[in-house]
Amino acid sequence: MRPLAVLGLLAAGLLAACDAPAESTAPPGSLPVGEGFDFYVLALSWSPGYCASEGERANKQQCGRGADFDFIVHGLWPQFARGWPEYCETAEPLSVPRDRARALADIMPSTGLVRHQWKKHGSCTGLTQADYFATTREAFARIAIPETFRDRASIERLEPESVEQAFLDANPDMPATSVAVTCDRRFLRDVRICLTRDLAGYASCPEVDRRDCPLPTVVVPPSQ
Repeated sequence: MRPLAVLGLLAAGLLAACDAPAESTAPPGSLPVGEGFDFYVLALSWSPGYCASEGERANKQQCGRGADFDFIVHGLWPQFARGWPEYCETAEPLSVPRDRARALADIMPSTGLVRHQWKKHGSCTGLTQADYFATTREAFARIAIPETFRDRASIERLEPESVEQAFLDANPDMPATSVAVTCDRRFLRDVRICLTRDLAGYASCPEVDRRDCPLPTVVVPPSQ
């Protein structure tokens, strides 16, 4: 969402070929549509950035020995044009069964993360717990992760604009008004993508943009 800067040699790497989105798991129109909010924010966390910024406090399932994650789902958040709902009353159980959390481990590697996202955000979608996590998986499947972020071998400093541009190039129908890059301390943290409630398209989200990373560059730790 920021004006594009001159990216120099870094841009060449970021404009490389990109992975296609994962195969969609749901036929068009088959997913239930959440209600009571305006659009979703799909927050994709750069897992090595989370692990580096949190250090000893980082979740061991996500960051411990043998963990191997790149971009994962931080969460799928219901959003208003201004503000967002959280911790809503729901007829669904607040606890997420362990087998359901384990089934999400490829995209949400922490059981604690899964449970927190349901309590804080999923409870406000009007969906059942099963439908919320099915929608979360489907949202992730519809976004192509740039190839340059697959199995990164070395630490690097990148401009937040170049990270955003890599996602725009990997997803040609994604408008710049629907994506923002965030940082924590000096590390790349999230790429946040705004989607319509039916996941059929993108939503413009200026409030999300205002939380964009203010730093000129971010540290992108290598894949674990």
